[in-house]
Amino acid sequence: MPAVMWFRRDLRLRDNPALLAAAESGEVLPLFVLDPRLWGPAGPSRRAYLGASLRALDASLRQRQAGLSVVRGDPVRRVVLAARAVEADQVHIAADYGPYGAQRDDDVEQALEDAGIELVRTGSPYAVAPGRVTNKTGDPYKVFTPFSRAWADHGWRGPVDAPSGCSWLALDAEQDSTTDIPAPDLPSGLELPDAGEDAALARWQEFLDRIDRYDDDRDKPGVNGTSHLSVHLKYGEVHPRTLLADLAQRRSNGARTYRTELAWREFYADVLHQRPETAREYLKPEFAKMDYARPGAELDAWTQGRTGFPVVDAGMRQLRATGWMHNRVRMIVASFLVKDLHLEWQHGARHFMHWLVDGDLASNQHGWQWTAGSGTDASPFFRVFNPTTQGKKFDPPGDYIRRWVEELSDPDQVPDPHEPDDDTRDLVGYPQPLVDHKEERQEALDRYQRIKNR
Repeated sequence: MPAVMWFRRDLRLRDNPALLAAAESGEVLPLFVLDPRLWGPAGPSRRAYLGASLRALDASLRQRQAGLSVVRGDPVRRVVLAARAVEADQVHIAADYGPYGAQRDDDVEQALEDAGIELVRTGSPYAVAPGRVTNKTGDPYKVFTPFSRAWADHGWRGPVDAPSGCSWLALDAEQDSTTDIPAPDLPSGLELPDAGEDAALARWQEFLDRIDRYDDDRDKPGVNGTSHLSVHLKYGEVHPRTLLADLAQRRSNGARTYRTELAWREFYADVLHQRPETAREYLKPEFAKMDYARPGAELDAWTQGRTGFPVVDAGMRQLRATGWMHNRVRMIVASFLVKDLHLEWQHGARHFMHWLVDGDLASNQHGWQWTAGSGTDASPFFRVFNPTTQGKKFDPPGDYIRRWVEELSDPDQVPDPHEPDDDTRDLVGYPQPLVDHKEERQEALDRYQRIKNR
């Protein structure tokens, strides 16, 4: 009998166990559903990248005399209709553990069951699926380090090849109301990385040539020290198993550190799976009682990269230009929003999710909660990043700032991009500091002390 392969966060042919399971039927309909509940809230970066990734997947399928059938609408209805159209008795997916995705899949499963069709879950976007790593009492881990040890002890299967020998099916464009793969225009000045499985694997191979330096270079935003794989992992253009298999062949500190970063991604997915409300709410509810400022002109200045703090502005402008921001700088700009501007972390998280091309709900929301002091393994609230000293520490020559803050790019006009003086700021048209960091640091600590005393 024919089967449907419903692609979601697994836009690849290699190392895709769900696709292999579907191919066992011999006939497979490759399907993607444009879900308005996901498409609507997505920002321009993710919309454009998703379209590019779908086109790359479609091109890979066409090399196999196939093509990706794309439909738009409620997945509960559209998946059932697609399965009926090709007389499939099974729909295959990689399990989704996000708050919306898990409920959606349960609803689709019920609708399929009513139609006499089976939903088959095989694998997930993670090396170890959320919920599988537990402590000795069967409870989820609340701290990263013991989780990471148990995660490594649990292990994972090796990568698998792309399917071969199966026949491919397609929906009738007119009869089954398929739609074109979207190609939305990007805002002026925004450029995104190449999308697709081949681009992901090429990026990975390029990074392997310098992974041994990763432990030293990953905190330096002015150098090419990170992998930039986050967007490819977000859309499942490469699976973490593929990366982990290559990392197992290396013994450098850089490779070990990179594996730890993959474990953090899986830890945050596990935390969100166990506590889905933390996508919007505080993991530690006492932090909701803190006195926060109302969003206004200061939030606008932060989003526009006009705070007058060079490394903060560099990060925010990099985000708008590329849909990505260096991870060290993500922490700096987040600390500035929460502890210098005294705004709740959700404001920053929403802005990130709107513009980040790698916007992953679990990693983004819990990364923000880490900085805000309210998450798991959180940075203590009294640890307030000084944006100027952070810039000097991790970008000593100021290359990152000069790259993204145009006003500070000329070393002849701006000898010190970390602390331009008042005359220099006036000369080049760069704003004065939005706040006095020393004063706002103390204010943040005072507000924190008040919730401790309640």
